[in-house]
Amino acid sequence: MDLDQDGHIDIISGSYSRDSNGVDGMAGTFQVLYGLSGGQFKKAETLNGSDGKPLLLPGSGEKELTMRICTRPFVVDWDGDGKLDIVTGNFEGGFFWFKGEGKGKFNPKAEPIMVDGKALKLPTGGHHSDPFIVDFDGDGDLDLMSGSTDGGVYMAENIAGKGKPPVLKPFKAVIFPAGKEWAQTGGKVRREADLKRPTYGCRIWVEDVNGDGKLDILVGDQTTLATPKKGITDAEMEKKYAEWQKDYNASSETFQKAIKGIDLQKQLSPKDAETYQKANQDLSKIYQKRSDFVTEEMTGFVWLYLQK
Repeated sequence: MDLDQDGHIDIISGSYSRDSNGVDGMAGTFQVLYGLSGGQFKKAETLNGSDGKPLLLPGSGEKELTMRICTRPFVVDWDGDGKLDIVTGNFEGGFFWFKGEGKGKFNPKAEPIMVDGKALKLPTGGHHSDPFIVDFDGDGDLDLMSGSTDGGVYMAENIAGKGKPPVLKPFKAVIFPAGKEWAQTGGKVRREADLKRPTYGCRIWVEDVNGDGKLDILVGDQTTLATPKKGITDAEMEKKYAEWQKDYNASSETFQKAIKGIDLQKQLSPKDAETYQKANQDLSKIYQKRSDFVTEEMTGFVWLYLQK
């Protein structure tokens, strides 16, 4: 999109977090690569608000950390005033927008997107909100769609009408969440051929992929494949995994007891550092035993849902 309206396409990205500056702590900034002629781009830079400071989501302290990090922007004229705005997701699954002031300038105050007087959030405890703004139901106004960590894709329907500030309905599932059995391998064998759907950490793109005049959904996900080591059967792997899980859970409890009272947010004393290091090494040894019988691969796939 042409963020600053200079006739060149620009690229905007969110980020998990910038480094803490000791004042307002961790927060996800927005980065922009301004376009040049010939399809070239300038070096990425932090996107500032009209006050000259980085655009940041609200919140302070550890309790509101997940509100400020893992930004995921979508640039669109959200309020219908003819100026581009930024709608963004975050780690906790909420949605905010920065009002555009024209030519790539944005009000520094982020406003929560509301539904029925409450801040819109992903349902079923989903995280990593992933806004995609499009007229999905074809009624002339912009709906808000989102992927989710739970493997689902959701739509908040806009009922305001074309050219009016959005009035959203609560989220409904367009692609239902995966369920706990798909989120992790849980000690079960999972090969690529076993996958039937997106599993976790979904990001979406909406487009008429097959040119039939209907909007389709592309879903990128994150998943873990698990296969037995050479010479081990599927059943043996699952049995060994169950035995390992018991040992690991017990070791985790021992680890937590050992470091109880140690504040990991502060510089550790030599004694606390030694205690933590030993406890962590013991836990790591148990964790690494898993690789004796299973090969796990974190990967992801792109799924295509064609609208009927």
